[in-house]
Order: sequence, then C-alpha cells, then structure tokens
Amino acid sequence: MKEKPLRTSVIGSYPFPGWLEFASRNLDQFGSADLAEMQDDAAMVAIQDQLRAGLDVITDGEQTRLDFNLSFYGYLNGIALEPASPRRFGPPAHDQRGKHEIVGRIAAPRGLGTVGEYERLRRLAPAGQRLKMSVPGPYTMSGRIQPKHPRHRYPDRYVITEELLPIVQKELVRLADAGCEEVCVDEPSMSCYGHREDTKRFVDIFNRTVEPVVGRMRLCTHLCFGNYKGHAVGYRRYAPLFPDFLELKVDELHLEMASREYAELEIIGKVAERMDVAVGIIDVKSYFIETPELVADKVRACLEFAPADRLVFAPDCGLSQTARWAARQKLENMVEGVRRVRRERGLDG
Repeated sequence: MKEKPLRTSVIGSYPFPGWLEFASRNLDQFGSADLAEMQDDAAMVAIQDQLRAGLDVITDGEQTRLDFNLSFYGYLNGIALEPASPRRFGPPAHDQRGKHEIVGRIAAPRGLGTVGEYERLRRLAPAGQRLKMSVPGPYTMSGRIQPKHPRHRYPDRYVITEELLPIVQKELVRLADAGCEEVCVDEPSMSCYGHREDTKRFVDIFNRTVEPVVGRMRLCTHLCFGNYKGHAVGYRRYAPLFPDFLELKVDELHLEMASREYAELEIIGKVAERMDVAVGIIDVKSYFIETPELVADKVRACLEFAPADRLVFAPDCGLSQTARWAARQKLENMVEGVRRVRRERGLDG
C-alpha cells in the first residue's frame, strides 16, 4: 500500500519540447558534450512541468530516449537498424513502424541504459521528491523485433521474449541496486493482445521478469490499449484479462479509463482487493482539457468502488503523443481535481 491516499502520478513519458524534437532529427550535428547537455536540459524541462503541476510522483519524462541509438533497442546486440517505414503515406497507424531484423545472438552487455537515466533524474530533481522510472517488459519489447524462419534460433515472438526476459530482469536489479524506489514495468502489448493470447502465459512471463526485485522496490505496470500517434491498437476491454491479471506481482496496477468513458470502472474494486489501483483519469488521446471539477467528479466515482488508500490517479498512458501545452494543463487540472476531493474527505494531512 502506498504512503499517501489519492496519490497523483504519471506513467513515464512526457512530450518533447519543440527544440528537442528538432535536435533529435539532427543528432549528427552535435558532439557528445552537446548531447549530454541537451539530455540534462530536456529532463529538467519535464521535471519542472511535473513539479509545477504538483504531482506526488514524477519521472524524467523519458526525454533522453531520442532515437534508436539512444533508446532500448540501441543497447541490444544481434539486431540491425530498423528499415524505413513500410507504409509512408496515409493516416498514421502502428503498421508504419518497421521491425528490427535479427542478425545474431540478442544480448545487452551494457544493460538498457535506465540506471544512467535514473541517476540523472535523482541529480536534477529536488531532494525528497518521489521518483519513478519506466522499463519495457520483454513481451512488449519483442514486438519491434522481426522473428526469423521456423528453424532459426528465434522463430517466434515468444522465443524472442524469453531471450529478452533476463536482460530486463538484470536491468531491474541494477535499478534496485542504484536505489530506485519505484518502477513501471511497461507491458502494454499484454493488454493489447490479451483478448487473443494466453493471459496465464502473460502473467507467468511478467512475474518471472520481476521476481528478483519483488519487495525491493514499488512495482507498477499499466494496462493500456496502444497510443501510437494517439491511436489505440488493442481490443479495448478489460474483461478478457481478468481474473488472471490479478496474479501480476505488482504493487500498483494502472488501468486506462478516461478515453474509454470509464467503461468497466467497477473492476477497480476487484483490483483494489489485491493491490493499489491507478486510474487513468486524463485522456491523452483527446485535446479536450479535463477541468478540475470533472476530475473531482471522476475521483468521487472511483471512491464508490475502491478506498482512498488504494487509489492512484494518472493519465491514461504516457504523454509523449500529446502536445506539451495540453499535457501541462491536463496535469495541473488533474492534480487540482484530486486535491479538492482530498480536502473534502479530510485527507490533506
């Protein structure tokens, strides 16, 4: 159970400032010292926006994951740079992203880079601020890697997942050793495809991934249905995922609710019997700016199903696909709406 009732948090990502978008497309113009300065500056922008909003838990906004070479896949041996988009024209969708080709044994001898990100966040954030990191789970990470033919070492997505599992596991241990107190192990592919895959197998994969750090840090995961370019990709119902997903070894389970008009809200009651439940109360796919009054109403609705000491409130998903001006206002209104309910319930101590 968390330390504060009706806690406010985020998933992980935050929109890049415009200058960082431009710079990330022209990285060959910068030296290594320039890049390090840029990463610090970008992380500070995300930190300050979150602090200004008044969040209880903040991240670095994943501001330093600029491109392939500075993201998780860039730390992997055995894969080639992804090809050009297979579909360059037409409406934006998930099929426009290419997959990385396997060219050897998949390994990550340098880790996945999150310890350095955490150390930067801890250095830049105010002392005493609750900090959170995000790490991709092995099943979600496997989705961008192209399996080979049936007789190859990597014939399908599940075999690739098993190869990535100890890599992610070691990364979590490194974060715990570095003093990281809270991590979101990001497995949205499990919720996107749980309607057609074996959910018990998903739970087994997840639990084996986090096993070495259970009890060493606050573990979260979020169940969303995709947000590439603001579009979902999964069947947007939680019923196929439960009750199996109640066996996930996490302290906090996040559910996308706002963009789904709070369908299946009653499920948070079942989740709250086992773990803290983070409710997605801000629609990251919409430019409707939720007012504090609306947020407060939704918080009260959640309290009909789950107690305050089990509830966390956050956006539906990461904010990377939402314009920064909207992300700022949405977070500020979310925090204010939650604070209003805290005050009326006498929980502001």
